[in-house]
Amino acid sequence: MESSKVQSEGGLNVTLTIRLLMHGKKGETVKKMREESAARINISEGNCPERIVTITGPTDAIFKAFAMIAYKFEEDIINSMSNSPATSKPPVTLRLVVPASQCGSLIGKGGSKIKEMRESTGAQVQVAGDMLPNSTERAVTISGTPDAIIQCVKQICVVMLESPPKGATIPYRPKPASTPVIFSGGQAYTIQGQYAIPHPDLTKLHQLAMQQTPFTPLGQTTPAFPGLDASPPASTHELTIPNDLIGCIIGRQGTKINEIRQMSGAQIKIANAMEGSSERQITITGTPANISLAQYLINARLTSEVTGMGSL
Repeated sequence: MESSKVQSEGGLNVTLTIRLLMHGKKGETVKKMREESAARINISEGNCPERIVTITGPTDAIFKAFAMIAYKFEEDIINSMSNSPATSKPPVTLRLVVPASQCGSLIGKGGSKIKEMRESTGAQVQVAGDMLPNSTERAVTISGTPDAIIQCVKQICVVMLESPPKGATIPYRPKPASTPVIFSGGQAYTIQGQYAIPHPDLTKLHQLAMQQTPFTPLGQTTPAFPGLDASPPASTHELTIPNDLIGCIIGRQGTKINEIRQMSGAQIKIANAMEGSSERQITITGTPANISLAQYLINARLTSEVTGMGSL
């Protein structure tokens, strides 16, 4: 098929944006792909194990970029197999991120479209049933040979152009690695594999949080029997949070606030919205260490929400 024909029939020279989920650092490769495919390729920043790669450009540039990615992945698989006993070559797998409002068209009535794609390209295509966390996007996993993947991506692009997303899309943002954090002796450690690794940024935040908490709640007296009541009495700390940010702390059906409660060991109460007030009161009760950890976790949620919103 000549490109001119494709363009006039399907209006395919339109600029399109396709989002991909990848693991690991592939910066160098991407630089080369940018130069060779003429597509705009961006990789989300941040210390997340998952990165979002955004590829924007005329469809032929996008297909070229995808071809390069698919072949690069295949090369990585072959290289990793050269020192493993496995003989059968695993397929190349790419994960696209697609607005949920377009997934219906990709699947088709009763799964007809996705079945047709599988049969005509030989690639495996799966649309995730659930949306990606905190977004209105779903993961679409394609696996097969690089050629099958390229054919499949072409068909997906056509569907996405024919049925644009409806309503506003909340893009998926990968979370930083949710490694458990351990606070010990004023240092913060994250667990990586079997090791606890000191984490300077978290340590700084932890120390700051520690400084801000009153360590001697009023009326605290040394227990008469030191052995019986060695834990410091619970103290209380209050925070006010703007109404429009309270959602990110509570999470869907309270998931986030429960997570913060569990991780910090503090009791956290969120007051009901007061009429005429644009803020909500949060009361945190627990030991000074519990409180500082809860504060840190709440602040971390707010920071990610605010910085995330800023770049929307």
